[in-house]
Amino acid sequence: MARFSHQPPSTTVDEDSSASISAVHPDIIQTHILTRLDGPTLASAACTSFQLHSLASDHRIWANICHSTWPSTTTPRLRQVISTFPDGAFSFFSDSFPLLANLDSAAAAADHHDSPTELISAVDIYHGDKLIFSKVVETETVSGWFTCSPFRIDLLDPKDVVPTPVKYPVGQEADTCRYLGEELRLSWILIDPVGRRAMNLSSHTAVSVQRHWLSGEVHARFASILPGQRGTASEFVQCGIVVTCGAGSEGGELQVREVSLQVEDMDGMHLNGKDGLVILQRGLEGRKGRNGRRGEEGRRRYGDYLERKRERKEKKKRTEGTLDTLCVTFGVLGFFLFWLFILCR
Repeated sequence: MARFSHQPPSTTVDEDSSASISAVHPDIIQTHILTRLDGPTLASAACTSFQLHSLASDHRIWANICHSTWPSTTTPRLRQVISTFPDGAFSFFSDSFPLLANLDSAAAAADHHDSPTELISAVDIYHGDKLIFSKVVETETVSGWFTCSPFRIDLLDPKDVVPTPVKYPVGQEADTCRYLGEELRLSWILIDPVGRRAMNLSSHTAVSVQRHWLSGEVHARFASILPGQRGTASEFVQCGIVVTCGAGSEGGELQVREVSLQVEDMDGMHLNGKDGLVILQRGLEGRKGRNGRRGEEGRRRYGDYLERKRERKEKKKRTEGTLDTLCVTFGVLGFFLFWLFILCR
């Protein structure tokens, strides 16, 4: 009987065959591979080899990534501004995609450049994967009205509404709030066109969603926490973005009625334009965070801010209680001393 021996297939790579990425034509890599990657993945790929770094540095690739990530950047004004950044669209993406890092208060108080004379807001709101709102707003920061008034940027006129695909069933308001908290995504990129700097003030996902007990409107809050002046109510400052939604009709679809940005301190007081601009300028000049779980990280930082706010409120309450006790004590002591003086005369 003939005996057959079974040879396992070889798992080694032929030394003469080329398994390197350099064997693939650069045009194929740049046109059919790199264009399919998102921003963080493309940045990671560019760090693996000199060839990929060179191919991934193409301005057109990063411009397309910016446009697909933030549709508001497709406007002619923002195209021109982005082109002036040091590395074009790549610099803009690296500034705008990560969450703002928790800057140290002492470092934030360091010298900084001149305040921006103009701010550009590029805002995009998604429900799931569907874009429901996109707008670019330019704000002048040198007028007396801006510097003295509370810092506030509104995207919608009072009569404007933006329809959404979200149903607002009567009697299920709690489910609607929870659903919005899970599905609503917001990006608010603040740009200094002169300084060629940008930052994203949004927490990506909502840090809180609440329904107003009287009007029935739903308020979704997105926020970034920035450092201010140590030892004051502005030691940490909240850049809060509130999206106000309401039902167009009973049981109808939810409508976006207001989108606004405000800056407030730990006592809940709104900063004026001048003070708010100083805080935002430090954020523009500061380091950016990592590209990880932006929604979870944003909620965690907001929770830490609320805890600091609560501790400050309790400390302030204890201080006021001590002062009240001292005032009463000195008042009673003064009263007895007065009558003692009268009786001893």
